[in-house]
Amino acid sequence: LQPASMEKTNSSAVSEFVLLGLSTSQELQFFFFIFFSMLYVVIVLGNVLIIITVTSDASLHSPMYFLLGNLSFVDICQASFATPKMIADFLSEPKTISFRGCMAQIFFIHLFTGGEMVLLVSMAYDRYVAICKPLYYLMIMNRRTCTLLVIISWAVGLVHTLSQLSFTVNLPFCGPNVVDSFFCDLPRVARLACLDFSVIEILIVVNSGILSLSTFSVLVSSYITILVAFWFKSSAAMAKAFSTLAAHIIVVILFFGPCIFIYVWPFTTYPVDKLLAVFYTVFTPTLNPIVYTLRNRDMKAAMRKIATRYLKPPNS
Repeated sequence: LQPASMEKTNSSAVSEFVLLGLSTSQELQFFFFIFFSMLYVVIVLGNVLIIITVTSDASLHSPMYFLLGNLSFVDICQASFATPKMIADFLSEPKTISFRGCMAQIFFIHLFTGGEMVLLVSMAYDRYVAICKPLYYLMIMNRRTCTLLVIISWAVGLVHTLSQLSFTVNLPFCGPNVVDSFFCDLPRVARLACLDFSVIEILIVVNSGILSLSTFSVLVSSYITILVAFWFKSSAAMAKAFSTLAAHIIVVILFFGPCIFIYVWPFTTYPVDKLLAVFYTVFTPTLNPIVYTLRNRDMKAAMRKIATRYLKPPNS
């Protein structure tokens, strides 16, 4: 681009973007509207139920459930930054979003996903201490430590998203404004900018790619350490540990897999990218309540007590 062209671009920035969504088929869009509406209700109600259960039941006032309650809150936020608009867009044409709205989506997706990555690492660390250092568990995982871990997760998410947004808002957009996704995904928005893609690609890989890979590596290492610790105890303990961690590992793979695939190679786009984005924005917040509650006897017992307390008909 010529300097004069760049000046013109900066003074006449794109005011809105067009989102292509998941499909152009009217029949599929109506199906998606019903499906994702029901899914969003499940996400919100399921995670709110976890938060209420953890805060109201004294038996769950422990480090593991404190972190779980915070994870549920992040999941609600993560599912809410773009899903309601995506649902509304299934019934509207054209699917547009303002420039500020687009930047807000980029800000929130990286805030919540960055925070969730660190929170998942914190939960893995909690399990590692509980299993490998049980005598020191309450001393290590005290209230101060848990609060600090949550603060660090939000701080990392904030630093991560501000570093992404700092160069995104200043990108020169000279006309193309069609985003082939259901929300303003950074790689797809940034590629519309009127400058060399390789510079932006490096910034995204250094930021999002390395964060995803490093936290995923820490999680995998912690799970391996836990399984090895059980390996030396007994085969029965090993089988029980693997059964417990298997569901957690599945959720971690479904969350980190798409993030790593999309952000380590941000400008090598594939048709499956939109489907992968659905996994870490919608499906993971749905799976977390299932994995961390329905397979947990204490949580199920606490939920039954709450249901009995609030849903039991009054005595006549």
